Amino acid sequence: MHTTIRPASDEYAPYYEKYIAKVAEGDILKILTAQGDEVRALFANIPADRAQFAYAPGKWTLSESLLHVIDTERVFAYRALRIGRGDVTPLAGFEQNDWVPLSGANDRGLSSLLDEFSAARAATVALFSGLPADAWARRGTASNYPVTVRALAFKCAGHCQHHVSLFRERYLA
Repeated sequence: MHTTIRPASDEYAPYYEKYIAKVAEGDILKILTAQGDEVRALFANIPADRAQFAYAPGKWTLSESLLHVIDTERVFAYRALRIGRGDVTPLAGFEQNDWVPLSGANDRGLSSLLDEFSAARAATVALFSGLPADAWARRGTASNYPVTVRALAFKCAGHCQHHVSLFRERYLA
């Protein structure tokens, strides 16, 4: 099945290997769905006063980090939509460090952010679930590197997994 094929190293920028390597073997649609459940469960019992916690000076708060995951997922999904539909226009990068301070994450509750994560993840899964099999291998350019739709699905999961590990190790330990 096309959703179980891992992307080859020529399907994404070398920087993203660290994220793609974090994704378990299996059907990426099932992985994305289960990961959404995992994030909701992880955040379900976090006290509201923990939302503004940053594990070190100059680091993002828990709220900012969760919204960063949401924003990044939306960017990756948008790229997948464009490339999946055959758009070969090179897609610009984004600067996460410019986005976070303007996000307003610290003015929101964790439950609001978690609802937004759930909506974004559901939209991501719906997008990838609805793509025809041949769309997964379509190539485009994002941030000046070649990328496939398949790699973008794995980048969504791997990036989120990276932050789930950080949440557990640095924010919730």
